[in-house]
Amino acid sequence: MDTKAAIIEAVADLLARSPSGDVSTRAMCEAVGVQQPVLYRLFNDKDTLLAATVDHVWGKYLEVKRAAKESDDPLEDLRAGWDSHTAFALANPNIYRLMFSPALRAKSEAAEEAMGILRGMLERLAVLGRLRVTPEVGARMIMSANTGVALALITHPAQYPDAGLSVLVRDAIHQAILLDSAAAVSAGDARRAAATTLVASLDGLTPEPFNAAEAGLLGHWLTQIAERR
Repeated sequence: MDTKAAIIEAVADLLARSPSGDVSTRAMCEAVGVQQPVLYRLFNDKDTLLAATVDHVWGKYLEVKRAAKESDDPLEDLRAGWDSHTAFALANPNIYRLMFSPALRAKSEAAEEAMGILRGMLERLAVLGRLRVTPEVGARMIMSANTGVALALITHPAQYPDAGLSVLVRDAIHQAILLDSAAAVSAGDARRAAATTLVASLDGLTPEPFNAAEAGLLGHWLTQIAERR
């Protein structure tokens, strides 16, 4: 293991054991046996090192998601994705707080990848005509709700002592963005679902019967229909 990787591993371990959720640069250097100039040469500043550590720990979690095979039911995959997100937060509270902390100026690449995986699940549901909203809007709704309930559970455990709250919020958010294929829906919901399904299917339509410009314009119109409440 090289020095950079060793520092990231050491910081991850220090964060996991930190009662306050913070680790000094001095403690980081002592854990690996390097001087501070080495740390700053490799990472520029503490924020960059913390972001790299967040990406490292979150990346291990995402490896499981990358390796997971899609089931025949994208809704079950969506539920499992929410539950594993909450479980990760509860198992790694300090890393999780850092990942979504406005104080951390460096951007976490892992957070972007997690959003991409979530959008992929919603696109599968869109193709089946199950979404009330676009996959992009749905991903934002789910991620903000999942993050909110996870942060509540780990930052205010006395106020939120029951981890089962996560499942209640999950089901409420899913109900808000998903259509029950077996139930009657309003004309507005039906139009939005149809538009969302067509948007999700546009890649399969090009280059025929539309060229790229035509497909882009059609996608814009359909998105406007899908997002109009």
